[in-house]
Amino acid sequence: MFRVSCIQLKSNNSVQSNFIKTARLIKKAVSQKADFILTPEVSSLFSLNKKQLIKKCTTMSKDEYLIGVKNLAKKYKKWILIGSLVIKTPKKKLVNRSVLIDSKGRIHSYYDKIHMFDVNLSKKESYFESRTFVPGKKYQISKLPWGKLGMSICYDLRFPNLYRHLAKKGSLFLSIPSAFTETTGRRHWHSLLKARAIENFCYIFAPAQSGTHYNGRKTFGHSLIVSPDGKIIKELGKKEGVITTSIDPKLAEKLRLVIPSLKSD
Repeated sequence: MFRVSCIQLKSNNSVQSNFIKTARLIKKAVSQKADFILTPEVSSLFSLNKKQLIKKCTTMSKDEYLIGVKNLAKKYKKWILIGSLVIKTPKKKLVNRSVLIDSKGRIHSYYDKIHMFDVNLSKKESYFESRTFVPGKKYQISKLPWGKLGMSICYDLRFPNLYRHLAKKGSLFLSIPSAFTETTGRRHWHSLLKARAIENFCYIFAPAQSGTHYNGRKTFGHSLIVSPDGKIIKELGKKEGVITTSIDPKLAEKLRLVIPSLKSD
């Protein structure tokens, strides 16, 4: 057994203010005896403005938000997943990167978002992430002390083959840090997360952005922790905050023995 916390944020375009909020909520999760703490997508800087991001973002070794969270992980001896940061590569390209930090404050692994959110939701609402970010090319499975974690980010949620691969390679937990839009979140967020849990008999850890942000963009919130049989264990509504619960990795393994669907395709 271990305890996991999902942090919900309403990030803005100030790395410093976003870190201050994140640090406060990490401390709250620590007070709730969390062993593993996750933040949402684009925790450090909420923007799709490429010029702004090119100006403000840097490499992982210099990223102030990442350095700060590494120090907190080391101080409290906790595993922390930064849902994602916008990172500048050595070739001056931008990636949307999820970073896993171990309890000694070291970068354990990272994952670059594969599927870009390029959609026209209406005449007034459209997104084209591929104009800003270079997509990742590799799946990432990371070894936590309690079992394997399959890493993903937000729009990846709509591509079930990714999660099938992660589960068949032994992942018991799936991280899906997100900034789901208010529009799509109302329609699909709960259903998709529950489906990914049930299909793969995995725990889902889905910390989310929430609210109306400085640039007018609205995100859905409702951070969720879902059991391997699709039960919502914990949910947070629209406010910034933390949800924490105990996790039994053996439940995923038991369910896979009862219904061995992962072996059938």
